[in-house]
Amino acid sequence: MSKLIITAALTGGFHGRDANPNLPEQPDEIAQAAYDCWQAGAAIVHLHARDKSGKVTCDPQIYAEIVAKVRARCDVITQVSTGGGPGLTPEERSKAIEVDADMASLNMGTMVRTRWGEGSIGLNTRSQIESYAKAMLDKSIKPEMEVYSHSMIVDVNNLIEKNLVKEPYYIDFVLGMTNQGALPGEPKHLLSLIEYLPEGAIFNVSGVGPAQLPLTTLAMLLGGHSRVGLEDNIYYTKGILAKSNAQLVERTARIARELGREPASPGEARQILQLGAYGAR
Repeated sequence: MSKLIITAALTGGFHGRDANPNLPEQPDEIAQAAYDCWQAGAAIVHLHARDKSGKVTCDPQIYAEIVAKVRARCDVITQVSTGGGPGLTPEERSKAIEVDADMASLNMGTMVRTRWGEGSIGLNTRSQIESYAKAMLDKSIKPEMEVYSHSMIVDVNNLIEKNLVKEPYYIDFVLGMTNQGALPGEPKHLLSLIEYLPEGAIFNVSGVGPAQLPLTTLAMLLGGHSRVGLEDNIYYTKGILAKSNAQLVERTARIARELGREPASPGEARQILQLGAYGAR
């Protein structure tokens, strides 16, 4: 079977150390977590930035510091977030694209939050999605298109039809979010979403909370790729907090090998995703 790309989502834009004291928040902590995950088998690190107080931000200077510190340690692929977190405007979130990262996440639709700002809207209109994609295309940053429900496949296809993304299209199915507009973390939803993958697409799976382990394992069996980390899940097992992001990556790499899928190195992941060689940007 093909190599497995493991993404480590290190921090996120919602919970903080009150949820898990091992969550990295500041640039040096995030860079060290990225290095540890790289050693454990991750090829990509998904990055969120926090200010000095731990509040989510898309300040390009903080992002640039994080990316530089990560690259000083290893050749892992850097992926910044345009999702940000509650309280950030679409314009603020777009600032992440100014950073010289390899990839950037791109939410493919609007959702209403039921936690962390209940009732607030995570707005992603079609014109905003197109604008983000165009900015990424101009900077040779590959989008990780995050799909939370079937309806968001429509906007994936819209970007493809308008030549705003390049093959292979990298789609991340995010399941288990509590937001209105998102699907529960159940295998039947993943199996159904895969049926709608456009030609030329590669899929990754992010399972939130208790869905992380079963869904990322299922993704391996189905030929997809897996994202784990403290952004999506703060526990190692029920009631036991994860000690680190690397602990979750280590388990994923171990399961992958048992299933006959060797974790991809960053260089191999670059070839699969057609990102270009390390340092080429």
